[in-house]
Amino acid sequence: MNTPTRPAGRFVALDVPKSYLVVAAVDTAQQIVLHPKRVLLAEFAAWCRQHLRPTDQLVLEATLNTWQLYDQLVLLVATVTVANPLQVKLIASSRVKTDNRDTLVLARLLAAGLIPAVWVPPLPVRELRTLVAQRERLIRQRTQVRNRLHAILLAHGLVPPPGDLFAPAQRAWWTGLELNVTERLAVRQDFTLLTSLTPLIAELAAELVHVSQQAPWAAQVPYLLQLPGFQVHNAMVLLGAIGDITRFPSARQLVGYSGLGASVHRSGQVAYTGRITKQGRREMRRVLVEAAWTAVGCHPYWKAQFARLRGRLGENKAIVAIARKLLVVVWHVLTRQESDKHADAALVARKLLRRAWQLKAAGRQGQSAGAWVRDELDRLNLGQELTGITIGKVVHRLPAPTTSAAASSAGK
Repeated sequence: MNTPTRPAGRFVALDVPKSYLVVAAVDTAQQIVLHPKRVLLAEFAAWCRQHLRPTDQLVLEATLNTWQLYDQLVLLVATVTVANPLQVKLIASSRVKTDNRDTLVLARLLAAGLIPAVWVPPLPVRELRTLVAQRERLIRQRTQVRNRLHAILLAHGLVPPPGDLFAPAQRAWWTGLELNVTERLAVRQDFTLLTSLTPLIAELAAELVHVSQQAPWAAQVPYLLQLPGFQVHNAMVLLGAIGDITRFPSARQLVGYSGLGASVHRSGQVAYTGRITKQGRREMRRVLVEAAWTAVGCHPYWKAQFARLRGRLGENKAIVAIARKLLVVVWHVLTRQESDKHADAALVARKLLRRAWQLKAAGRQGQSAGAWVRDELDRLNLGQELTGITIGKVVHRLPAPTTSAAASSAGK
């Protein structure tokens, strides 16, 4: 049996603390060819051009500035691998840990072909994830401010006025509360902070709507909007977390990536499953659970599924199971670019009409809202029988479906 040969060249590893890097390299026999060397970040670009070779294979752990380094290095060497930091620590756990040792361990793992790599997201995915993370940070700050203000009311047994407690019009009521000097200062500053956060969050929400009309997201968003519980914002959060659906050959792998899969213990004659792993992207789990709560409240199919599971699992575990099932549907509709067999055409049409209003004429390439909705329904192969969309007491007329869409519907 022939032993597979590793390509010639050096195996270079980077350990990346905050202000400097440690670089080391080994050869195919795992002998040190570049002893660990500390390089300041400010000097690293020049060092790379002078010392790295086109035949080098390089590895670095995922850190805060990973993608900036990746974009810089991938032009200079043969390959760049981004290591999964959690799995590398499991492989290379040691009682003696220094930057120099860690860097050499990384290089030797790369030479042995034992690096657990992470997927390198393309630029549109990175930008969307940055946008989503910024919006989530601001929303978290807003929630914290509101909680602090609520706590003051509870502490003093104060009854708020009717309506939106945090609307700008309520500022006079808040600042007029009979509190001590310290609490009055805290209320004034928190309300000012809350007022400043509102337009920032709205700006990010508008940008998400704008990005949703750009490639590669514009072709995928309608397939998520047809599912109950999904609007543009949480659809974009999910798409950003998934990145590229084709990297998941099965729905099971996507579920595992989300952390919604059950943990498994199997050893000898003992086998059992436990709670969900939660080893995945946190934002995926959050939006899927939120979508699941909406789905079980408004959609007959998901409401029946939830009722069946709740009696056996309890409410919390049942909603997680619904979220997992929703994610399986997400995999199918995105992978196959098809409509969901449980989709409610009238509900989908209403969601699409509200999206059309969000986009305005420029975002619809000059189409009327009705014509734009009809095109999206035709893409999903849904609602060929719909002639209008009822919102409140108003019926918004829809153009007739295209000939090809009508023929496809008739052949189903």
